Amino acid sequence: MRRFGTLLLLPLIGLLSGCDFVVLAPAGDIAAQQRDLLVVSTGLMLIIIIPVMALTVFFAWRYRQSNTSATYAPDWDHSTKLELLIWAAPLLIIICLGALTWLGTHLLDPYRRIDRIEAGQPVTQEHKPIRVEVVALDWKWLFIYPDLGIAAVNELAAPVNQPIDFRITSSAVMNSFYIPALAGQIYAMPGMETKLHAVINRPGTYTGFSANYSGAGFSGMRFAFHGFSPEAFDQWVAQARSGGTTLSRDVYLALEQPSENEPVRRFASVDPDLYNAILNMCVERGKMCMNEMMSIDAKGGLGLAGVRNTLPLEYDKFARRGAVFGPDPAYVASICTAEEAAAAARAARGNQSDWVLKDLSPLRGAGLLRPGVASLRAEAAMPSASQRPL
Repeated sequence: MRRFGTLLLLPLIGLLSGCDFVVLAPAGDIAAQQRDLLVVSTGLMLIIIIPVMALTVFFAWRYRQSNTSATYAPDWDHSTKLELLIWAAPLLIIICLGALTWLGTHLLDPYRRIDRIEAGQPVTQEHKPIRVEVVALDWKWLFIYPDLGIAAVNELAAPVNQPIDFRITSSAVMNSFYIPALAGQIYAMPGMETKLHAVINRPGTYTGFSANYSGAGFSGMRFAFHGFSPEAFDQWVAQARSGGTTLSRDVYLALEQPSENEPVRRFASVDPDLYNAILNMCVERGKMCMNEMMSIDAKGGLGLAGVRNTLPLEYDKFARRGAVFGPDPAYVASICTAEEAAAAARAARGNQSDWVLKDLSPLRGAGLLRPGVASLRAEAAMPSASQRPL
């Protein structure tokens, strides 16, 4: 019977062989420190959990109904030594956990630049960080290297023992950027930028993915993260520059359309302003950027007349961009005063000081009268002197 029970456990052991314990055996220093924090915190909690579980079994066996030799003391209600043990041990563990959590929260802050490559090796001036701009798309990842002028889809690479500065955003839906071997997960949100600083210490190919459900193609949002030696990383950059195309704004607008299981694609050059346009939701030419709108709002805003100006900030790859039945897009070319507009018009017509608007037919307004009509109607509606009350 015992042999039969052992045979039943063999399939379960086989299932465990497929587990990947990368969180407990990471290749990056930040992930290793997070692993240590997890292990130490678990060990501190087990100091209480294991004795409690053991004593539960002991008391259940010691004071079972059939054990007549057990001490029976129904009137016992207090023990100073036992009270000190019950309260002091958990209190000390809570203090230790609080100290570890406080230190870990500040030292492992993803927005904080790393100060060491690994234990015993601090960051020096020779360790120049490599910048990577991460964009979560539907359903793929775009990685832009602004200092190298290249980009890649669903492929990320970095040299070992060199700090990596990630700037992370999303095109439309919130995702979570996560490479378990490198560091913890960081959310990617449209119109916002999050940061992550990390380092990879061992060469290899590791898995990255989205840890936040974002729709039908979510399961395919995986990419390969390559930890290269400096020489191998230079070769990877050279291959991207030689065999890729240009990532312009028009190419990006086609790329951001939803697609599943997108293959690896590299770009030899990138529009230098593309990431800022993605972050401010104004990749399409003529749209007001979010930072421009915030600047206007900080100066007092445009009142009711500027309500329609917020429409270009909406994500419109389904609603308006090329849609036949969608509302027309609203673009704001510039913000100026009436005097500035008149001066610009005179300059466009050859600095004619006597320039006046003669053809009023193109002027339209929702519920507004043509210029000059309102004043005439107002004068006609005014009572004469004989009709005015004294």
